Amino acid sequence: MTRKRVLSGMQSSGKLHLGNYLGALENWVKMQDEYDCFYFVADWHALSSNYADTAELKGNVVDMGINWLAAGIDPEKSTLFIQSLIPQHAVLYVLLGMITPLPWLERVPSYKEKLENVENRDMHTYGFLGYPVLQAADIILYKANMVPVGIDQLPHLELTREIVRHFHNIYGKQVFVEPDAKMGEVKKLPGLDGRKMSKSYGNAIFLSDTPQERDRKISIIVTDPARVRKTDKGDPEVCHAYSFHKVFTPVDRISQIGADCRAAAIGCVACKKELAKNVGAYMEKFDASRATLVGQPKRVMEILHEGTKKASKVAAQTLAEAEDAMGISIPAL
Repeated sequence: MTRKRVLSGMQSSGKLHLGNYLGALENWVKMQDEYDCFYFVADWHALSSNYADTAELKGNVVDMGINWLAAGIDPEKSTLFIQSLIPQHAVLYVLLGMITPLPWLERVPSYKEKLENVENRDMHTYGFLGYPVLQAADIILYKANMVPVGIDQLPHLELTREIVRHFHNIYGKQVFVEPDAKMGEVKKLPGLDGRKMSKSYGNAIFLSDTPQERDRKISIIVTDPARVRKTDKGDPEVCHAYSFHKVFTPVDRISQIGADCRAAAIGCVACKKELAKNVGAYMEKFDASRATLVGQPKRVMEILHEGTKKASKVAAQTLAEAEDAMGISIPAL
């Protein structure tokens, strides 16, 4: 029986953080044994919101590969590749851009959200407005049956489905697969300030942080603002450190921490020190694997290039089918 194909990617605009690990990488690892998984470094996507600062782009590609492998992504089970090394992504992006109505892009929720929240970057570009079309090309180029998404990403996937139907209606041939959402259990983790953990917001704990740096960041997580002194009773439900405890702390201990906070039996400093210890225990295996891979960048890039060769063959076949359906394929001499 042929396995269903799953495709997902990550932007290389910055270093991966703890939220990426919990929200995506853990699920990527689990899916390897059940699906035909294609995972890619979305380095062109990184330009859509950060085109002016490319100094760390290449380094981020290597770092991303290191984190994937350290997390347990197995190149024998999954195809790992780099978007920019496969030109078919760009070609299909152009072709889909020709048929995608502008209002479809303007209504994407994340478009307005980032325009309002991201500072010190020029987001008023064609590349940023049109990145959902590139995203659609990424997905349908590999005829992915499913795409792992969170609730906030569902509008993006629905746009991809609309573009696929639009293409098929115009040209009368069924070339692409209309992808479904792969909804799974996603561990939610806020940033240090309570907002969504994001490179753009400067509130992230990075996977490349040393254990000492990670502990330091945990020590500054925003807690209950009404709790000024240790003797003040707190509300754990408005404390962002408690949100971390819900992910990293043993279940039988979480409720006790909440009770101690409400009774002022534990202070915020002690609470966060215990949290740091639990995060360290949770990430111990990853930290050890990453430490080894950091010294093997050549091996990491060889794995990404090998996967890119495999992905290129699939992409070339799909693009040929799309151009044939559109009636624009030019026969070779």
